[in-house]
Amino acid sequence: MISESILEGQRLRLRPVQPGDLPKFAEWLADPEVRRWLAALHDAPMLQDEIEWYEDSRANPDNVLWSIETLEGQLIGTVELRVVPHAQRAELGIAIQDKSQWNQGYGTETVRQVLEYGFEELELNRIELTVDEENARGRRCYEKCGFTEEGLLRQHRIVEGEFGNTVMMAILKQEWVR
Repeated sequence: MISESILEGQRLRLRPVQPGDLPKFAEWLADPEVRRWLAALHDAPMLQDEIEWYEDSRANPDNVLWSIETLEGQLIGTVELRVVPHAQRAELGIAIQDKSQWNQGYGTETVRQVLEYGFEELELNRIELTVDEENARGRRCYEKCGFTEEGLLRQHRIVEGEFGNTVMMAILKQEWVR
C-alpha cells in the first residue's frame, strides 16, 4: 500500500508516493551508479515499468511505501517496509536516488524515521534488510541506526559482472533507541 502517513523529521518528509514522482524515479534509475546497490534492479526501468511498480505497490496491503523529500519539497528517493504481519517483522528498502543528495545524512534520518514508525505505529518486533558487502556507505548508515550484522550470503548476486556477497542486518524493537 502507498502509505497514508506523512512522517516529518528535522530535514526530511516521508510522504505518499504520487504518480507525478514516477518520471523522476525512471530518470534516476537510468543511471547505473544509482542502480548499483539496488538488488531488485539490473536494467534501467522504463516509465511504464515504474507505473506498474507503483500500481503493484498500491495493491499490496503488506508494503508501506513513501517518497523521501526535503522539507523544501525536493524529491530525493524512496523507502519502504515490506511487512510480514503474522511474524511482526518487516524488510526495509531505501534508496536516495538523487545523487546530488548523497553523503548528506538523509539516508540515516530516513531510516530512523521508518524505525520509529515500524516499532511504534506498526508494533513490529524486528526490521531487517540486506545490503551488498561492498556498500560501505549503506552499511555505516544502518550501523548508526542500530542494525546488527547477522550473516553473510556468499556470492549472492552478480554486480557489474562479478559475484558479490550480501550482508544480512536487523534490529529488534528491544535494541532500538529513539
